[in-house]
Amino acid sequence: MPLSEHEQRILHQLEQSLYKEDPNFAERVRSETVYRHAGRHCVWSGLAFVAGLAFMILTFASSVALGFLGVVVMFLAAMVFANNVRRMGRAGIDDLSRSLHNRSTDGQREPRDWMRGRFHHEE
Repeated sequence: MPLSEHEQRILHQLEQSLYKEDPNFAERVRSETVYRHAGRHCVWSGLAFVAGLAFMILTFASSVALGFLGVVVMFLAAMVFANNVRRMGRAGIDDLSRSLHNRSTDGQREPRDWMRGRFHHEE
């Protein structure tokens, strides 16, 4: 259901006042997406999983209870990871990978474009 003109005007005024009062917060809110938020949590849960694995390997020989604590950390990290991947869905994963690809290739050409240019001979 679309907003009425009056509601759109009020929303626009609220947005403008937010930009005037706290431009940094407004920029953060505008640039943050559900995909980025969930992707960030996936990265942190992956790091927690690796840390739990390392803790389990280092402590399991000396104490089974400490090794089990590492397993619990790994399990919780895997649950957080699965939850956030489910939240992102296929579209979010594609969006995240596209943004990571664009960030890593800033100023670089695609390999296939390089190959085309390299083997394309002017006549």
